[in-house]
Amino acid sequence: MDKLIALNPNEVVAYLQKRPWDFTKADLLRFITEKGIRMIDFMYPAEDGRVKTLNFTVNNLEYAETVLTEGERVDGSSLFPSFIEAGNSDLYVVPRYRTAFVDPFNEIPTLCLLCSFLGRDGKPFDCAPHATLLRAEKAFEASTGLQFEAMGELEYYVITEEDQLFPATDQKGYHESEPFAKLNDFRRACMDHVAKTGGQIKYGHSEVGNFTLDGKVYEQNEIEFLPCPVETAADQLLLAKWVIRNLAYKWGLDVSFAPKITTGKAGSGMHIHMRLMKDGQNVTLGADGRLSEEARAAIAGLMKMAPSITAFGNKNPTSYFRLVPHQEAPTNVCWGDCNRSALVRVPLGFPGKQTFEMRSPDCSADIYQLMAGLCVAARIGLEMPREEALKLADETYVDMDIHKKENAARLATLQQLPTCCTESADCLEAVRTIYEQADVFRPRMIDGILKALRSYGDADLHREARGDTKLMRKLVTQYFYCG
Repeated sequence: MDKLIALNPNEVVAYLQKRPWDFTKADLLRFITEKGIRMIDFMYPAEDGRVKTLNFTVNNLEYAETVLTEGERVDGSSLFPSFIEAGNSDLYVVPRYRTAFVDPFNEIPTLCLLCSFLGRDGKPFDCAPHATLLRAEKAFEASTGLQFEAMGELEYYVITEEDQLFPATDQKGYHESEPFAKLNDFRRACMDHVAKTGGQIKYGHSEVGNFTLDGKVYEQNEIEFLPCPVETAADQLLLAKWVIRNLAYKWGLDVSFAPKITTGKAGSGMHIHMRLMKDGQNVTLGADGRLSEEARAAIAGLMKMAPSITAFGNKNPTSYFRLVPHQEAPTNVCWGDCNRSALVRVPLGFPGKQTFEMRSPDCSADIYQLMAGLCVAARIGLEMPREEALKLADETYVDMDIHKKENAARLATLQQLPTCCTESADCLEAVRTIYEQADVFRPRMIDGILKALRSYGDADLHREARGDTKLMRKLVTQYFYCG
């Protein structure tokens, strides 16, 4: 019995009795025919990071085969306005068979597939974030001989009407159960639906954040995934946000992945765990049970590139309202064991399952750009002379809560993360050639990211919003549905 197929909630996997990466076009055509599939949906993220959808009716088997073989032409200038002009705008979207799942929301039996973008020459569109991640993954393995795996922690707030019975304790919602947590059933339903799309979930729980504002209750939740190849990890996060929003709409709830809802309350992050693999074995730990030299070198790369990584993982002004002290969010470039005040945390790890966690990103991120940036940073650390990398790792290690008053001297020695989009853009521009090495990030993609970050003009926004509640509310409203 294949344990990765048995009990799998993805209907396509269960019916075909195949692992997703073994799906063929013939498999999907058989599934369409035998399961009475009447529509095919192509899904793909565009420049704004949101899922876009193109619907096909299954007119007949021949047309279904054409769709799965050839893909379809789309208007690239509407999907990637920073990179494609209307005068030469056509792209192809071509399905990736391994991503197939049955739409859990549509009453019409619908087969969904994530797609890649190709240009008129049949090659991957160079500014597509997914293609960038594939190049980063390929460069990592070619340089290091290792495989880069990842998984995400997806935090979000669910908003509902205030209930006077069994009120929750403010900012004490971590792992809370009913009846003090009112929306655990919604999270369970989300997890079930995400699993049907192919998401490999580790667990879900209520998070720290909860508060009442204007008669509405805001409950924070988290869904965490299992480690997998980095491309799959990005796909799963993309679809999970799509699922959570759709289900919230059907339940009459509101959901926000915004990094900050209001001052003084926990913000929502999208922490990314990473691990190094070789021949199917996790090499993040050494034989002595401690972090391997390879893992420490990769972390050194994250330390070196951390300020610029915010350009991929923290893409709107409210991102930087989350990166403040005493909110379990990082402010400085450092790492530590089990240390939630550090930028990179090395959590307790079961044998063979050790990871290291980047805690700065949030859901304003372009998931594929972010994963590509982390992949580049880890590669750079592994490419550094080993002695230099380990020295940097030692210099940035902290074993304390750096935000406590008695640790102020140590805090002063650590580089600070950017405090706004403008600073983030400057950090990226200073090291852009590193991301462009090995042909990973194309120059015009970096140009587009810099332009978007600088368009906010938010250099003084922290100071202006600190005592201006109206401005803060305006910003929260503006970016409430980010990502």
